[in-house]
Amino acid sequence: MTEQAARKPFLYVVVCAAGVAADLSKLITAAQERDWEVGVIATPAAMNGFFDTAAVEAQTGRPIRSAWRAPGEPRPFPAPDAVVVAPATFNTLNKWAAGIADTLALGTLCEAAGLGVPIAVLPCVAEALAAHPAYRESLERLRGMGVRFGEPYAGEPGKGGGGREFGWERGLDLAGCR
Repeated sequence: MTEQAARKPFLYVVVCAAGVAADLSKLITAAQERDWEVGVIATPAAMNGFFDTAAVEAQTGRPIRSAWRAPGEPRPFPAPDAVVVAPATFNTLNKWAAGIADTLALGTLCEAAGLGVPIAVLPCVAEALAAHPAYRESLERLRGMGVRFGEPYAGEPGKGGGGREFGWERGLDLAGCR
């Protein structure tokens, strides 16, 4: 059996700075229950208290990546079999669609799309920002690249005061993580 055949499939989770990121462990648990290994890549802003970094590292057994590795350093994660971007913010989606790779998270997304890796996005964007023409154009461009999108999530309370649940597992379904 080859090394590729012997290993579990590997999921990159790209996490952005949105309040719902506090529940990132739900996505990791769901992926692990589907027999996927997980590596987390966070935007620099997401590393500023949006989720429990120590708990995520303990859960995945791997360091969270947020900065580029130095030349000659080994790759800390294997190549991805799929990518889930959750929560995906206005800033990240617009920069990615424009081909801007000024962070590890964005560079990873640009590269994964170019390699044809299945990518699912769970947007978390306020309704006022989602109405911006650049955002709508970015979604259209990303869809044209084969990126799959879950339901938009604004993070605002729904009817009766309670907010609806963020669709963590939907991201896995869209990325083909069976």
